[in-house]
Amino acid sequence: MRAFSFAINRSDFSEEHILWSVLEGARGLEARDVDLGLGVYVWNDRVVKKLLGALRRSGFAGRIILGGPQVSYAGPGLEQLYPEADGFVRGYGEEAMVAIAATSDRIRFPGVHWAGQLDAGVQAQAKLETLASPFLEDVIELSGEQRFIRWETQRGCPFRCSFCQHREAGSRLRRRDLPMARLEEEIGLFVRSGVNDIAVLDPLFNLGDHALAVLRTFQRLDYRGRLSLQCHFSTLDDEFLDACEGLAVRLEFGLQTIHEKEARAVERVNHLEKVVEGVRKLHARGIPFEVSIIFGLPEQTLESFRQTVDFCLRRQVPVLKAFPLMLLRGTQLERERARWGLEENDAPIPSVIRSHTFKEQEWSRMEALAEALRQTEGRHPDCVEALEERVVSLPDTSGWWSPSA
Repeated sequence: MRAFSFAINRSDFSEEHILWSVLEGARGLEARDVDLGLGVYVWNDRVVKKLLGALRRSGFAGRIILGGPQVSYAGPGLEQLYPEADGFVRGYGEEAMVAIAATSDRIRFPGVHWAGQLDAGVQAQAKLETLASPFLEDVIELSGEQRFIRWETQRGCPFRCSFCQHREAGSRLRRRDLPMARLEEEIGLFVRSGVNDIAVLDPLFNLGDHALAVLRTFQRLDYRGRLSLQCHFSTLDDEFLDACEGLAVRLEFGLQTIHEKEARAVERVNHLEKVVEGVRKLHARGIPFEVSIIFGLPEQTLESFRQTVDFCLRRQVPVLKAFPLMLLRGTQLERERARWGLEENDAPIPSVIRSHTFKEQEWSRMEALAEALRQTEGRHPDCVEALEERVVSLPDTSGWWSPSA
C-alpha cells in the first residue's frame, strides 16, 4: 500500500481545498493502493459527511476508513451515518490502522468493522508500552517552526461524567500510563528542538506518582516553555504544586457547576471545600490557572448558573470559561436527553438550548454571560452583577464546544 499526507493551514482551510488535496494525492494510483483515514469529531462531523460525498462523486475509488469519537461511541448503523465509507475503527487506532494499511483485504481485527458485515461493536485496544513515539520516529517533525505541540502521558480517566466521551459505555475508561523511559526521551527532544508550548492531552493529569515524575523530568531538563495541564481540584495537593515550581505551567480545571443537584445529574460532583482551598493555594503560589463551567446542564436554571459564575468571580479566578452543553454521541447524557427534556439547536456544533428547568430565552442570557466572560478573560469583574453590566448583545456560539474534563 502507498500512503500520502497533506497539511491544511488555518489560513487556507476550506472543504474545496481538502477535496483537491485528497484527489491530487491519489492521482495516478490504483484504487487498491489508496486508503484514506479520517478522524470524525463533533466539530468536523458535518464537513466529513460532505467531503465523503464529494469524493465519491469526483471518482475517488480508494478505501475510506473512519475513526475518532463520532465512530468509537456510535452504536450499530455506522453505514447509515457514513454510507460512502468502507471501514470503521472504534477505539484506539494506532495498531488497527497499521493492520488495515498492510493489505487490501478486509482483514479481521478487533475494533475494525467493515461496511455491510456484522457489527460486533468491539473497541480496538493499543499496547501503550510498545507503541512507537510519533516524535521520536519523526512522524511529527519538530522543525524550527514547530513551537507548539499536543502531547500525552497517559490515557483514560477515573471519573464517570455522563456528558463526556472519556469513558466506555457503563464504565470508567481505564487509565494507563505511557512508559516514563519514552516520555523522558520525548521531553529531551522537546528541549533540544526549542518547543516552547505543550498542551498535555491527558483527560486528568494530576494523578499521583506518574504526574510527579513527568514534571520532575521537565524540571531536571530545564524546560523553559509553557505546559498546559488539565487537572482536578480533588487531587490538587502540595506535592503536585511543589513539582510545578520553576515551570511555566497553566493549570486547567473543569468545575462545571457548584450545585450538587446539577452535578449529580451528570455524575460530576465537586467537593467545594477542596475547590476553595485549591484556588487559595494557587493564588498563594502565583500559579496561572483557569476554570471551565458549563451552561445548559440538567436541573440548571439561569439563577443557578449565575451563582456558579459568581462563586468563581468572587474568588478571583483569573480566567473563567463557560461552554454550552453538547450531547456527545454515545454518552449517557445523550441517551438520557428525554429524562431531562434536553433539546438542541441546529448549529454546526449543536448545543442544548432548552430543558425541563430553563427556556431558550433563559439559555440566551446564560450564553450572553459566557460571552462577557470571554471578553473579560484575565480581567474579570469581581461579581456576576458587575459582569452583567458588560452584556451588550447575544453572541454567536455555533463554533463553541464544551470541555471533556
